[in-house]
Amino acid sequence: MLSREERRYLLKLCRKTLEAYFQGKSFKPEPPPKDVYPHLYEKRGVFVTLTKEGRLRGCIGVLQGEKPLYEEVCEVVLSSAFRDPRFLPLKESELDEIEIEISILSPFVKAHPEEVEVGKHGIYIKKGPFRGLLLPQVATEYGWDRETFLKHGCLKAGLPENCLEDPETELYIFTAEVFSEREI
Repeated sequence: MLSREERRYLLKLCRKTLEAYFQGKSFKPEPPPKDVYPHLYEKRGVFVTLTKEGRLRGCIGVLQGEKPLYEEVCEVVLSSAFRDPRFLPLKESELDEIEIEISILSPFVKAHPEEVEVGKHGIYIKKGPFRGLLLPQVATEYGWDRETFLKHGCLKAGLPENCLEDPETELYIFTAEVFSEREI
């Protein structure tokens, strides 16, 4: 678990990254003091979700971190703002209306559908080149039960909603530490 200070640090880092982008500046964060922010040096999967007036405005992440969290979130927030194919790139005029939410992922564990706990687990479904991920909070936000959550995971992967009946389809579960600017 990240400390409150580490959470605040990552959220502010995301905000600074977006502001620097709109100012035309290259932003590379200074390494934080390791004794104060030890978890920010972990290499973990992370997603950054942007919302505007409570509605999704961008959400992209990495399944497994290749860089320390404090560096990874800077890249992921830019991807969420400018590379989510579901949305037009973020405009500078929207920045003050954007709320940032970060989800730090646990390692993935192969699972069976009946092991999925709504509100606790996120799901990652894959079959061949098809892949889809839903964060744990998605099921709760939409009021889905396990079956509905799994169906939507299959659809997100570009597969039929009953894809988990196919033995070649793999299901992985994970948890996430989720926090947003609302909490600061």
